[in-house]
Amino acid sequence: MISVTEAREIIIAALSATGSENIPVMETMGRVLATDAVARITHPGADVSAMDGYAVRAADASVGVALNIVGTSAAGHPWSGTIGPGQALRIFTGAYIPDGADAVVIQEDTATTNNAVTINEAATKGRHIRPMGQDFKTGETILRTPRKLTYRDVGLLAAMNLATVPVFKRPRVGVLSTGDEVVMPGEDVKHGQLVSANGPGLCAFIASHGATPVHLGIARDDESSLKAMAEAAVNLDMLVTSGGVSVGDHDLIARVLGANGLSVAFHKIAMRPGKPLLFGALKGTPFFGLPGNPVSAMVCAVLFLGPALEKMQGLPGAAPTTTRAKLGSPLKANDKREDYLRTALSRDANGDLIATPFAKQDSGMISSLARADALLIRAPFAPVAKVGENVEVIVLS
Repeated sequence: MISVTEAREIIIAALSATGSENIPVMETMGRVLATDAVARITHPGADVSAMDGYAVRAADASVGVALNIVGTSAAGHPWSGTIGPGQALRIFTGAYIPDGADAVVIQEDTATTNNAVTINEAATKGRHIRPMGQDFKTGETILRTPRKLTYRDVGLLAAMNLATVPVFKRPRVGVLSTGDEVVMPGEDVKHGQLVSANGPGLCAFIASHGATPVHLGIARDDESSLKAMAEAAVNLDMLVTSGGVSVGDHDLIARVLGANGLSVAFHKIAMRPGKPLLFGALKGTPFFGLPGNPVSAMVCAVLFLGPALEKMQGLPGAAPTTTRAKLGSPLKANDKREDYLRTALSRDANGDLIATPFAKQDSGMISSLARADALLIRAPFAPVAKVGENVEVIVLS
């Protein structure tokens, strides 16, 4: 068995990005920028007013001075004249500063009578003016790849006058459950059967990581069914199966697919849950063989599938981020496998993060995974841990 770190390194080294495509800027939320984004315009495109008030020459705008109002400038409706001595221009936020003016006196610091404005607070040069190009300039590189785009980035890209943006393609990932006992949600569950949690759960996980899940159904525990279902994944970017990777008589993944083009990079990891994980390539398509127990499958998804999907979208594929917390209940010494314990998080009176592992950690208890806030990491051969000791956790949401 190899370590979790070794397994992730092998996976990330074997993967590459799936290519790029240009899509409308409105559709880029959550996508990964494929090339550096360069501004097509300067923003703002001219000196503009930051406030409602009066554009003036600072040298003229002393307290008590009355200036003649010569016009109005509003956003989208610039005034075309030049401000001369003793003059002011009524101006609104976002409007172009006219030639001759070098300051804005805000509306609250003035008094108006007829066509004149009296200054109640002296102007200073440059006050309340946003200079041309203050935000960015034409030809300037603003966002660099790789970057997973947020809603803030989408607004920025639009402001840069980019109608379309190059992003990495979403990987199309096939999800195949295996087992004679597995039925789809909503079907009648007969004696000896169970409902597929892994198919829907893995599809949701894949979608939440920016990829496109393709549910391939359920392969039965016979060679022809498994082979036929796996062949349906030939045009996909990745295939993920669940079940059939352990050592029982009905665990057919390695044997059947091994005879049909599967090359195995590794099989089994020194971790709990998730030990039987298999990774390789099926006729060149990256392949994950996840355990059948739903908690094991999802923990493997968090640790390995998530980073893999990021790598295929142009990101580094880093390990899940961890944070430190204080242990809320004691833990016994660990054995040779790295443990990932479903854990509740809370805050104590001092605001410190408290991590309390659930008492039951059976890998078939999917309800406890849904209730968990985090996975608490226990290193191989970790000694007894007491309440209050520092621990590392992977926050799940």
